[in-house]
Amino acid sequence: MTEPTPTAPAAPTEAGDIMSWDDLFGRTQPQTDIRIAYGEGDLQFSELWLPEGDGPHPVVLMIHGGCWQTDIAERDIMNWIAEDLRVRGIAVWNIEYRGVDREGGGYPGTYEDVLAAGDSLMQNWDRYNLDVEPIVAIGHSAGGHLALWLAARQSAFTGQPLTGDVRLPISTVISQGGLPDLEAGILREGHPCGVEAPRLMMGNQPELTSPQRMPAAMARQILVNSDRDRIAPPEYAEAYRNANLARDATNIELVVIPDEGHVELVSPGTDSWNRQVELIEEALDR
Repeated sequence: MTEPTPTAPAAPTEAGDIMSWDDLFGRTQPQTDIRIAYGEGDLQFSELWLPEGDGPHPVVLMIHGGCWQTDIAERDIMNWIAEDLRVRGIAVWNIEYRGVDREGGGYPGTYEDVLAAGDSLMQNWDRYNLDVEPIVAIGHSAGGHLALWLAARQSAFTGQPLTGDVRLPISTVISQGGLPDLEAGILREGHPCGVEAPRLMMGNQPELTSPQRMPAAMARQILVNSDRDRIAPPEYAEAYRNANLARDATNIELVVIPDEGHVELVSPGTDSWNRQVELIEEALDR
């Protein structure tokens, strides 16, 4: 099944089963009241989860998934883990963007949104007393592709095409059950995300859109996957890692969590999320 929108009703799973989206959405959803626009469109904004205290606050840049489609998921699918990081003293810059099912989405619009959201973070860090040296970027599912792409984009910062104003100081990128290989995605008949969404995201430009076809990211890449994930099984991450190792990109590792699925990756209290918290805090030297 594809990822439902965050308004789905709760329905508990049986003991020993993996989580469903209903299990997560049945929890009270945290909210933040800080929204920063980076464009004029309804989906061109980020939400800041700001810890208590004066700071400076370390930062995680967060990118939601949903098969690159706004109708499937928006940024609030990440609210639970954003709040979990906030109460740990870590600020979260949770970005929204146009999916392929919205005007201007796909290539190049979705990428331009991600770049503009990153620029907006660097333009506002002083206002909110954020510590952006370094930044950890994380993304779930399709957002994992975008997070890995953003890290690779910093290594290929040429100014053209897909111009962003600043180079983000991303030291570590975490792909949470990501779908990084768009070319492989186009060939996955029967996959819940379908083949049209990755095709629209690639736009016949794999060297600009698929991270393994771009210059290798300088950031440390951590692929966190759950072994019962039916959307992004560990084999996808292993293939991506092997493609990078074949071109001597050694700063990439695969972490597989047993007995959990796709939803656990963005659900506080799970083994998958607890391991990611450890990795984030390590990357931020906390």
